[in-house]
Amino acid sequence: MPIDWAHFPIVWLGVPGLALNMSFQSQIYRSLPDLERSDAIVNRISKAITLGMLRVGERLPNEIEMSEMFGVAAATLRDALAVLRDQGIVETRRGRSGGTFILKQPQFQLEAMREWLMTTSIAEIRDLGDEQSAIAAATVRLACDRAEPHELERLQDMARSLVMADSAQAKARADSRFHIELAVTAQSTRLANAEIRLQAETVEVLWSPLVDEFDAERATAEHLALVRAVSENRSQQGQQLVIDHIRRSTHHLIDTKLALSYSTDLKENQ
Repeated sequence: MPIDWAHFPIVWLGVPGLALNMSFQSQIYRSLPDLERSDAIVNRISKAITLGMLRVGERLPNEIEMSEMFGVAAATLRDALAVLRDQGIVETRRGRSGGTFILKQPQFQLEAMREWLMTTSIAEIRDLGDEQSAIAAATVRLACDRAEPHELERLQDMARSLVMADSAQAKARADSRFHIELAVTAQSTRLANAEIRLQAETVEVLWSPLVDEFDAERATAEHLALVRAVSENRSQQGQQLVIDHIRRSTHHLIDTKLALSYSTDLKENQ
């Protein structure tokens, strides 16, 4: 579920594409505030995996390095890794080529998502959509001027990966990676930070199977149309495409909230 991303800003460091995860390591493993301990490490690593910033199969830094980067005692880090192992998210292998490796994405916390929808007002959801539309429109405008051809090819591949995803978690991951990568091509640290924060707040809820599934085929088509607009430097059309795309996502969140509220009211009145 969404966490406080004020404690987890991610900055674009000029490295093209998410394939080079070194560009994110200094922020993923950033020192923790005094009040945060092993549960914060679990949340930070889990969220980074969910958003596609850490990949399945990737090896985490060794325990000494992570302890120093997080600014915690080795025992605290080991507690966090033990929780991640118990959840099946990582495994630790011994030997010369060993280390801690990511096995899978975290499972959706459906009850937490349900609670978020029930306690978040329609006005607040709409406001999130308004902010995301503003950020995305600015991102598209800059991407039309700044995106490199190889970045656009990568975006196109990422767009196609959404419709090929075989689970709700994988769809959420593919969707967020596309939007974050689009923000990276705009070469704006602030826009990339804002996009990551907004994806962290909404993407899991958007793709969660709480009521009706979000349409992956249509979302993929919209992503591909957006890449074409950016590659052809059609800034105005691209901005309108991304605003329409986010508006549809926002409407889906509101419809899901209303459906859950209606179902709850029926149960309470029976």
